[in-house]
Amino acid sequence: MMSDGRTDRRRPLIYAGLMLGTAVVTLVVVAVLVTIFERKQEAREPFVRVVEVDELSTDPAPWGQNWPHHYDAYLKTAEGAHYGGSSAMPASKLDAQPWLKRLYAGYAFSIDYREARGHAYMLYDQTVTERVTKRKQAGACLHCHASNTVMYRTLGRETLGRSTDPETMRDDFDMPAVIAGFEAVSQRPYDEVLALVKAAPDGTPDDEPGGAHPVSCIDCHDPKTMRIRVTRPGFVQGIAALAAGDAPVPHLPSVEQWRAGDRETPYDPNALASRNEMRSFVCGQCHVEYYCANKMTLTFPWAKGLRAEDLEATWDGMTFPDGTPFYDYTHGETGAPVLKVQHPEFELWSQGIHAQSGVSCADCHMPYTRVGAMKLSDHDVDSPLANINRACQTCHPVAEGELRARVETIQQRTRAMTERAAGAMVEMLDAILEAKAAGASEAALQPAYALQRKAMWRLDYISSENSVGFHADQEAMRILAESIDYSRQAQTLALRLRAPGAPAVDGLPRQPVLGVTPTAAAPTAVPKAAPVEAVPVEAAPVEAAPAEAAPADAAAAP
Repeated sequence: MMSDGRTDRRRPLIYAGLMLGTAVVTLVVVAVLVTIFERKQEAREPFVRVVEVDELSTDPAPWGQNWPHHYDAYLKTAEGAHYGGSSAMPASKLDAQPWLKRLYAGYAFSIDYREARGHAYMLYDQTVTERVTKRKQAGACLHCHASNTVMYRTLGRETLGRSTDPETMRDDFDMPAVIAGFEAVSQRPYDEVLALVKAAPDGTPDDEPGGAHPVSCIDCHDPKTMRIRVTRPGFVQGIAALAAGDAPVPHLPSVEQWRAGDRETPYDPNALASRNEMRSFVCGQCHVEYYCANKMTLTFPWAKGLRAEDLEATWDGMTFPDGTPFYDYTHGETGAPVLKVQHPEFELWSQGIHAQSGVSCADCHMPYTRVGAMKLSDHDVDSPLANINRACQTCHPVAEGELRARVETIQQRTRAMTERAAGAMVEMLDAILEAKAAGASEAALQPAYALQRKAMWRLDYISSENSVGFHADQEAMRILAESIDYSRQAQTLALRLRAPGAPAVDGLPRQPVLGVTPTAAAPTAVPKAAPVEAVPVEAAPVEAAPAEAAPADAAAAP
């Protein structure tokens, strides 16, 4: 009974302890839930519109007031790094790979050709390269190297007879006007178009022209909604031509869906592409192959597909407005009309495993990161090797060292094969020059010129592509192997033209083929006869038959 009394006295204390514990746990849970809710609210409102940005805002600084984390990351593209791609230091490729001077002989790239730097330098580096300062260039180059949509739209609206007052220009992007302006300036000189870009307003509140900017926020984002968009007319026309063709593009499902429809209107990436596709399309506006000289409007050669030979076939079937066959430059050594590849990252990526798996450019080069409660796409556009954890290990649960070694192995092998292809090209050029010196006619050299064009196109395709083969390593090897093959074919033709006519080889001794090569069809199978019991017989002596004389040239049995 005494123990029951003590239990009765303890019971209120137990109840009080349970209530207190429950209250503490409840407070902790509520605090955690409130914190989670607040963080989610922060994520839902990732920015505050401190200033208004609109369709005139090519200067990224005002955007940076609204989206400071994105802007801070964008500014990091001005910093150097040890890796290739968009952050390499501007070393001369001509010094590192002297064969490039022969590849580009007769073209401005033989004067000055440097490694690319980050997006922050894309306009400045172009304005100071000797390719521009020593040679007259077309303004079409600024299609990708400057934030130029306002300039395009202004000229386009003037061409179409539309108003260019600031209020109208602020609100409406007007893609038809952008395309009209793009077509109006594609064949104008570089200096003239650069002056137009500098004179266009950039959205800053001052009386002076805004000045020219490299790629900016407005080139990839709608200022009203921040939705990803495509603004480059060359890409809009190029992807529409690709969609209108029949080349398989399984990595672009919206194109396949459009093809299955009525096709009444051209394919429009801004209206039809998925967000994941747009995360590659915004990069494909510039990281592509295109014609950007002044004989015709800037063109993406995608009508027949995105493989190297598809682009080549498009160029081979194209003519300039005056009816002459298409070419980029006349080779300074041989005189052959050849092609110059720009930077076909989008096209080579399209042939690789990442594209087929639905991995976008931004997934690797602008991987997601967290700043506080916000999940952001890193705008420090860089090599994935600089962010292996965020760029690679989200999909590949493999040690960082192993992933790095894999990438470096692919790139080392690609560089080695590129050097082999370059060696074959050099020997091809030497052979063609020797054939010329020996008196070979231009008519006789035409087949060699055609092979030279094919060989140099493929070598240039991989050497100009900035992933050093990683975007599609097996495809890169295939293209380089074809380059070597075409170089050797051209070299062989040229050597035959250089050498005196060889005598007939019919009378030379040749070792006959050893072994048996059947010349008759195999006998038809017959049913097996029923087994017959063996009958013992006495062996009769058999006289040896006289051996027949074998033919004098018969081969001995192996």
